Amino acid sequence: MKKRERVFAAMKHEPVDRIPCYFTTHFAREAAFGQAAVEEHLKFFREVNPDIQKIMNENLVPNMGSIKTPEDWKCIRTITHKDKFMEDEIELVKRVLDRCDRDAFNIGTLHGIVASTIHPIEPDYGYMPVRQLLCSHLRQNKGPVLDAMKRIADGLCQLAGKFVELGLDGILYAGLGGERFLFTDQEFEEYIMPFDKQIMKACLEAGGHNILHMCKTDVNFDRYDSYKGLYSIANWGIYETGMSLEEGRKRFTDCAIMGGLSNHKGPLIEGTPDEIRQEVRRVMAEAGETGFILGTDCTIPMGVPYERMRIAAEAAK
Repeated sequence: MKKRERVFAAMKHEPVDRIPCYFTTHFAREAAFGQAAVEEHLKFFREVNPDIQKIMNENLVPNMGSIKTPEDWKCIRTITHKDKFMEDEIELVKRVLDRCDRDAFNIGTLHGIVASTIHPIEPDYGYMPVRQLLCSHLRQNKGPVLDAMKRIADGLCQLAGKFVELGLDGILYAGLGGERFLFTDQEFEEYIMPFDKQIMKACLEAGGHNILHMCKTDVNFDRYDSYKGLYSIANWGIYETGMSLEEGRKRFTDCAIMGGLSNHKGPLIEGTPDEIRQEVRRVMAEAGETGFILGTDCTIPMGVPYERMRIAAEAAK
């Protein structure tokens, strides 16, 4: 089986010659943009040899003005694939696709509506305070905030479509907002869900596939029940949320599940080669042979040697 065939078979719960695998890591800042990013992606794909190759996306929605009150969100203007940050990501995708293994299942990174909304001002406030600020502003005066989120979502829809047009098989949709300590169930349904679905539908309508990625702690997975049919692969933080592969199989019945390994600690990050292989065998035994893709909770931190991921990928064979 070729890599793409293996991934498509897993998505359909059909037999595979071996369990496909997916690994992705953050690159150093000097290798995150431009031609340096192209070369680092190709090096990573070559040395790790995963079935799913994900192109990273450090080209974030830029700062468009100071945001201190709900009304300040009006500074977020309409965005399109003609904006420089999107043009830069589109160019990266073109260059990587021009030289990478096209037999692999190639995907782009699309930061979900929550992440993309806070990216412009996250450096101003910090990781957790900016999330709390978004919640607070939506509760104080949701109108201008939702208007800004709609403009961002419309732009992300264009990016998703462009990814598929360029030849990617789809996107990893990095969903946030499912955490109970941020939004209530009602707030998630009103503020987050419509935009998530809008963007994921745009990818499907372009002919691509969605990987729904749900990380962070204290996630209420019930919030994603109505997303069924919008994604072909489900990936979540097993070690962050406590929902095991077995429990995930029971919840995500109409798609493949992906993960099994911790991206922050454990054998893959700090174990010996034999311990990595043993952990992979344990995970595969728990997950079963169909409808499963070996991977991690989330992106592996910068600096972890590629050889560790290569050992895990080879162990899956």
